[in-house]
Amino acid sequence: MSSDNDFETGNAEHAGTYPMQCSALRKGGYVVIKGRPCKLVEMSTSKTGKHGHAKVTYFGYDIFTGKRLDDACPSTHNVEVPDVKRTEYPLLDVVDGYAHILLDDGTERADLKVPEGELGNSIKQQFEDGVSLILAVQTAMGEEAIIDAKEAKDN
Repeated sequence: MSSDNDFETGNAEHAGTYPMQCSALRKGGYVVIKGRPCKLVEMSTSKTGKHGHAKVTYFGYDIFTGKRLDDACPSTHNVEVPDVKRTEYPLLDVVDGYAHILLDDGTERADLKVPEGELGNSIKQQFEDGVSLILAVQTAMGEEAIIDAKEAKDN
């Protein structure tokens, strides 16, 4: 027997998201497309037809993989928007391709993979050259990635 206070716990795949009406989406914002957090790059709205709603067609790039994804929905329907956070941490060390960072509470974390490509090579090279770096870490829907690095300013 269930009570009136029993609620479903949402889909774990979309944890860290909130609903937004499709017509309220804007370029440069974020949206979940095919279960992936994406930055919205382009969108267009078709006129209301004889049988139904105006339709919004949009595409964006996965914020972690860079893959292009697209979707469409009636303008009055809700879509999921990821809660995207960006946090900066000092880099302490790079070991076996993983960044060791200093968290705000003073503890060390060592499970963030240094990205492949130009950014990763730049982080490794600057660290080897003795440059103090601050890493920008982007978090959304349970995923995290290093997205930027800058030289730490001396106090």
